[in-house]
Amino acid sequence: MSPLLGIKNWLGQRITKKSGSWSDMLAGLSLASMNIPQVLGYARIAEMPAVCGLYTVLFPLVAFAMFGSSRHLVVAADSATAAIFSSGLSEIVSPGSARYMELVSAVALLNAGFLLVARLFRLGFLADFLSRTVLVGFLAGVGVQVGLSMLYDMTGLVSSSHNTLIQAIGLFQGFGQMQGLSMAIASLSCVVLLVGARQEPHWPVGLCVVVVSILCSWGLDLQHYDVAILGSIRGGLPAFSMPLPGWHDMLALLPISASCVFVIIAQSAATSRAFANMFHEHVDENADIVGLCAANAAAALTGTFTVNGSPTQTAMAVQAGARSQKAQLVFAAVTACVLLFFPAPLQYLPRCVLGAIVFCVAVRMIDIQALNGIRHESPGEFRLALVTAATVVSVGVEQGIFIAIALSLFRHVRHSYMPHTLIMAPEASTGMLEAEAVAPGEQSMPGIIIYRFCADLFYANCNLFADDIMTLISSAPDPVKCVVVDCSAITDIDYSAAQVVRDVLQRLHAREITVLFGRVAPFFLKDMERHHITTVLGKENIYMQLHTALASARKLCGGTKSL
Repeated sequence: MSPLLGIKNWLGQRITKKSGSWSDMLAGLSLASMNIPQVLGYARIAEMPAVCGLYTVLFPLVAFAMFGSSRHLVVAADSATAAIFSSGLSEIVSPGSARYMELVSAVALLNAGFLLVARLFRLGFLADFLSRTVLVGFLAGVGVQVGLSMLYDMTGLVSSSHNTLIQAIGLFQGFGQMQGLSMAIASLSCVVLLVGARQEPHWPVGLCVVVVSILCSWGLDLQHYDVAILGSIRGGLPAFSMPLPGWHDMLALLPISASCVFVIIAQSAATSRAFANMFHEHVDENADIVGLCAANAAAALTGTFTVNGSPTQTAMAVQAGARSQKAQLVFAAVTACVLLFFPAPLQYLPRCVLGAIVFCVAVRMIDIQALNGIRHESPGEFRLALVTAATVVSVGVEQGIFIAIALSLFRHVRHSYMPHTLIMAPEASTGMLEAEAVAPGEQSMPGIIIYRFCADLFYANCNLFADDIMTLISSAPDPVKCVVVDCSAITDIDYSAAQVVRDVLQRLHAREITVLFGRVAPFFLKDMERHHITTVLGKENIYMQLHTALASARKLCGGTKSL
């Protein structure tokens, strides 16, 4: 390569690098303008002082940028985790109290500990156990719960309960006491926020709403007209301290923290994967867990609440042009400037406006398009999503996430418990062998049954394997001489299933029916040898290909030809 070409390439790389850095800086400024109002709203969901929302996008944001793997994931306050721990803690201690704030930070510290353990044991794969179906239902339920609670701030009412159903009843009972001016301001804010987000998603509409409402509140003295405002906000950077709850408190916090951590791992992994795929990049979920651990530790030590990988904030960052964590560092720098130089104006922010901001966030959590897609493609999964959402709304967020996990696993187990079972039978019009569902009276060809079991064999489904084979044999139109088992979908067998298979083989052997296994994978063969199935079946009756097993079956049946 010539010297001139080398210089040209070097200059091109420098220009590209500077262009990317400039793009990230602009994206960070745009991200700050859009998300600072949003994190104030998340602090309201967490039932923490508004300034704590700003703390979540300071040191925690920097911590993930230093230790995480994803170039795009924004780790900050999140509505789902805020709803989980605030719902759980409100049953233990009064929200807003000094002890509540200490326990909130203790939950963040516990989360950091759990995430560290998850990284040591490489538990990033746990994210795969929360299906998108129930996650959509879970977030919809959280959206309904959060949105309903924000209606109290938007109407000037005070809620006496954290139960969503009781809150809904309270809204109807308190209709006559609603504050008209607060309702009007909140309604106007919602219209501007929702229309602005749809028409001009790149504009800092939320920031404009906050600034205008602060100016109106200060200039028109809205507090004099019974419009509640945030009140004094502590400025400056957060002080570092270690939350040290008692042993009994720690035990009470464990299920709350476990719920948060599962959501953190699942939601962060799903978000980082989605945006890594968009840009054809690789993401290391286990490295991201380290970043999430550091971010939650920073949150705990700076007196704020649990942070999580935020899908909405990450989408905003990407839409604004962010291509690396440099944009998030700029976001943190802008937040520090707000805390140091502009805390006083925030005290005039009307609570109804903050409630409207959070209400709009909650509305966007209810993904109607995704729910409709699930309903059209898979009605069964749609019902699971609705059950999850209903559990969150009627029982609670913490219980909802465990229901979501249980339903995700149940659906997977159900597919394995009741797998498809097929028999190769002659098609009526062509006479060719085609796979169809097992039914009494079906036979592959005279004297032969070709049976396919479409799942691994384990204790819950092995009786289906035995029942199918015995039903096909007893109802066959011609005496069965040979059964060929297509093992292409069987990769594993456990102890209980092995006993059932050996019993079936012995029963068929007593009836002088030969059993052949075809398409046996090497790892399944090892399981068969370990469970002594090969001893009962005979190694000569095990084939790596199905066609060789069929050829042997035809030979045993006197040269029967394929139909």
